[in-house]
Amino acid sequence: MSLIKYSSKEITCKIVYYGPGRSGKTTNLQYIHSRLPVEKKTEMVSLATAKDRTLFFDFLPIDLGHFGGFRTRFQLYTVPGQVYYDSTRTLVLQGADGVVFVADSQKVRIEDNLESFENLKENLVKNGYKIDEIPIVIQYNKRDLRDIIDINTFQTLINRDHYAHFESIAIQGKGVISTFKEVGIKVLEIVRMKMEGGHR
Repeated sequence: MSLIKYSSKEITCKIVYYGPGRSGKTTNLQYIHSRLPVEKKTEMVSLATAKDRTLFFDFLPIDLGHFGGFRTRFQLYTVPGQVYYDSTRTLVLQGADGVVFVADSQKVRIEDNLESFENLKENLVKNGYKIDEIPIVIQYNKRDLRDIIDINTFQTLINRDHYAHFESIAIQGKGVISTFKEVGIKVLEIVRMKMEGGHR
């Protein structure tokens, strides 16, 4: 959960990018990282194996200026997409303030998307979250490819709870910043409620 340091007036929030393997999670973080001034970011850390490009996480604190007199800092993480890294995905989700689910728009990946989204919900529950109380934003990535799932079908299959969603071409940066801003705003709304004593 968000860490509020009253002594240093700093709020640190954690966003986890979740989704099937090769859906574009790492590409999202790489694009965001590339758009930030050098003085406002730390080095991105990636742990890779032969089977997955990102085994554990990409770590990226982002300074987003001041919020109610506090400086806000975001930590962005990705999880490995492959099923056999489930324990790692559960671990990375610990303490998350918000989640971006990155779906692969290719029709051949529909089952992978469904399996990964169900796995996200299961792992949130494992970590003690109530699904309706953590901000989740869905990003439908790779919209530039052929033979892709139409948005209405995606919405019916995955987004039955009507989360905010964005179409994207992460490799070109399209939809990346808007997705992050949406989840960031939702996370800060909860932080504001918590600080004002109105957090449910």
